[in-house]
Amino acid sequence: MTRITPRTRRVLIGTAVTGVATLALAGCTGGGATDTDDALEEGGTITVWAWEPTLDQVVEDFEAENPGVTVELVNVGTGIDSYTALSNAITAGTGLPDVAQVEYYALPQYALQGALQDLTEYGANEYEGTYAPGPWSSVQSGDQIIGLPMDSGPMALFYNKDIFDQYGIEVPTTWDEYLQAARDLHAANPDVYITNDSGDAGLAASIMWQAGGTPWTVEDTTVGFDLTGDEGAQRYAEVWQTMLDEDLVSPISGWSDEWFAGLADGTIATLPIGAWMPANLEGSAPEGAGSWRVAPMPQWEEGVETSSENGGSSLAIPADAENKELAYEFIEYANAGDGVQTRLDGGAFPATVADLESEEFLNVEFDYFGGQKANEVFAASSAAVVEGWQYLPYQVYANTVFSDSVGQAFLGQTTIADGLAAWQSTLEDYGTEQGFTIE
Repeated sequence: MTRITPRTRRVLIGTAVTGVATLALAGCTGGGATDTDDALEEGGTITVWAWEPTLDQVVEDFEAENPGVTVELVNVGTGIDSYTALSNAITAGTGLPDVAQVEYYALPQYALQGALQDLTEYGANEYEGTYAPGPWSSVQSGDQIIGLPMDSGPMALFYNKDIFDQYGIEVPTTWDEYLQAARDLHAANPDVYITNDSGDAGLAASIMWQAGGTPWTVEDTTVGFDLTGDEGAQRYAEVWQTMLDEDLVSPISGWSDEWFAGLADGTIATLPIGAWMPANLEGSAPEGAGSWRVAPMPQWEEGVETSSENGGSSLAIPADAENKELAYEFIEYANAGDGVQTRLDGGAFPATVADLESEEFLNVEFDYFGGQKANEVFAASSAAVVEGWQYLPYQVYANTVFSDSVGQAFLGQTTIADGLAAWQSTLEDYGTEQGFTIE
């Protein structure tokens, strides 16, 4: 979604350089939890850096319940742009927000620097069991909790039912069937592709994860790589390379106007993507209303239900924020209190188990999906997420250089397998340069 400039890469590299050196500073907090209730009584102002639109109403409600509190909600950009701003503020030691939206894949990089507050100091460990396993594990760093989950992105297969019906093709339930459906759709109409991909690092990781892959392992500052031999990486490479070789994948970039047009008219027939996607379809491809449905992810083995996450964010507190106790009261309200329902009403997808299992949530009928109770599919996917996935301590950087290696396969310049090997070499070299132990 975000264009990576040379300057952005320099900022991200500089962020990771300080990470290993300061790891020892991120030790566990001793003693009992600090009571933050007094912060609400005292009032004050906090600054929240976030791009999630449902937080607008959350802020308004939080201020109404706490008249002495002012929340300044600032959008400094999405994804990489936000992390560039946050990294600059951390490096400068000034201008830090009190709360920052940080996607799960980016948390380890900041945790390694000791740049995020350990929320166990405020009792966040009491939320064990409150959140789905994927999001909850993503906000943990050793014995620390470095954010509260805001949402989640269990994977599902969004598909255009009208297109599948028109050409008499069954909705795939396995990846072998998905590959055959891609062939059948494109043969029936050369303008129709089963999906698009111009080299999406997040999608690649989610596919490997769902396949049970562990292409890298992380323990403190030791990182191991196996992008060439890992089963999940190999499964991803095999299926995607076959589709590239047979010209079955649209080269359109995601989040472009052309992409939404393809989703609206059915020339892009499916999307394997996170459960947060419905609001984007409704808002940016309204012409597709009634045509689209949601199905479980295609499986690698028939009869074995597995899934993974794609996207999702936490709200975290920078370690050097000025008003951390009031900041914690806000993120607790937004992510574990009344703000959760407010965000769900605004179209967000929950990370909280109680909501994922509630009849009210499961029985929501989506007009866009022809009245389908799509949350049933999403909730089942959340429960089937494969455990044990880890993000790299420099995942933000890794995603920015994906296009230089694996991404070249989508331009016909290499194969995905060779691209994965090149990506691994780049990441190993980078890790060594930053002081990590590479295995």
